[in-house]
Amino acid sequence: MDVGLLAYGGYIPQSRLQRSEIAKAHTWFNPGLGGLAKGERAMANWDEDSVTMAVEAARDCLGDLDRDGISAVYMASTSFPFEDRQNAGIVADALNLKSGLQTIDFASSQRAGSAGLSVALQVAKGGGNPILYTTAEKRQTKAASPLEFTSGDGAAAFLVGQGKVIAKLIGNHTEAVDFVDHFRGEGQSYDYNWEERWVRDEGYMKIVPAAISALLEQTGVDASTISTFCFPVAARNVAGGIAKKMGLPESSVADNLQSNCGETGTAHSMVMLAHALEQSSPGDKILVASFGQGCDALLFEVTDEIKSLPARKGISGYLARRHAETNYNKFLAFHNLVNLERGIRAETDKKTGLTTLYRNKSMAQGMIGGKCSQCGTAQFPKSNMCVNENCGAVGTQEDYPFADRVAKVNSFTADRLTYSPDPPAYYGMIQFEEGGRLMSDFTDIAPDAEVEVGMTMRMMFRIKDYDDKRGFRRYFWKATPVDAANKGE
Repeated sequence: MDVGLLAYGGYIPQSRLQRSEIAKAHTWFNPGLGGLAKGERAMANWDEDSVTMAVEAARDCLGDLDRDGISAVYMASTSFPFEDRQNAGIVADALNLKSGLQTIDFASSQRAGSAGLSVALQVAKGGGNPILYTTAEKRQTKAASPLEFTSGDGAAAFLVGQGKVIAKLIGNHTEAVDFVDHFRGEGQSYDYNWEERWVRDEGYMKIVPAAISALLEQTGVDASTISTFCFPVAARNVAGGIAKKMGLPESSVADNLQSNCGETGTAHSMVMLAHALEQSSPGDKILVASFGQGCDALLFEVTDEIKSLPARKGISGYLARRHAETNYNKFLAFHNLVNLERGIRAETDKKTGLTTLYRNKSMAQGMIGGKCSQCGTAQFPKSNMCVNENCGAVGTQEDYPFADRVAKVNSFTADRLTYSPDPPAYYGMIQFEEGGRLMSDFTDIAPDAEVEVGMTMRMMFRIKDYDDKRGFRRYFWKATPVDAANKGE
């Protein structure tokens, strides 16, 4: 039975920081940065991190698929919000998956994204239920560094298993080489990068071809038959140079999304794979390689099942959902790169009661409400008594998930008095179409957007607030407008 990818999904944050604005801030110091000023990079909101983006990519991947059969959740990142708490477990909770599953985090290398997928595929060969694999990145970058220009935030997700795969695994190969092109030591916030030409000549151009060559020899596939070659590197002509050296068709070199997204770190090879699947046809061969203390190379062949996969937003859909951000200072604030005076209202102690959090985690992280088994009334949060005045039954509430329900705005406020990392703070009463209402925070409200009563909203898993004193963050669900680019979800 074929092993491979059963479904895919992606997520790119709405805001796109214009690189010209970064250049305006730093070319006085380093005029050479002006050469990187073209295009835009994906910029996560203040309430987004690698976990929240992984959840959105996973929701895009799973769609209406049955989630009860998922046997494991794997997540890869080098920017996990928790160093000692299972981040994949938070993703599983947000998706309302059963507790009887395996959760694993992959980290410590830009190759973690492809390595995690390789492990998931290897496990899937042994049979069993599908594995949900996610990868996401929100890296911190030094001001005035080339990485600040070329990086971006984003995520991808795949359902891995046997059976009716949309892309079957032909083979994979890994070259493990402790080639240190960059590193981030213990307790450090930023990567330290080595000289680019040396990395290109001794790293990319030698280690990557060795991995691809071994893979092609192992599978017996001719390089000229590769339809798409995904290699995540911001440096110009590197992917094309590797393709030429290996005999891959020039037309196979995939867009690295540098002009409109940026390199999403360890997630980028998987972001490019998800993007390639959007544009693929049955019979296409997709070669994915990623670099980081060696190289992973994976080869897939697209099957006829790609035609019957339900539509999803994917990388292209989220790239279309964009807002051009021209405020570089906002980028610095959202990524904690500037020591901002946030005012007295921001000084409230946000200590989280972990006992309370655990007891309410289905409501807070999974957005599980209730539905009366007698009258069918839905309500959030769940309570012991039905809120329907004509019912009032006690003990009849059954779990009812609200995260994927569509809602309408009943009322809203744009508040500049309360503290918000992105003022004004938008919040209001939303009414779910199937019943139930919630006083909710709003998120991803662009500066030029107009919120209106009656507008359609969808829920997104986000950071509720930060406890900076103890290094904790709480998650909850927020409402965001379903604009023209969101329709069809």
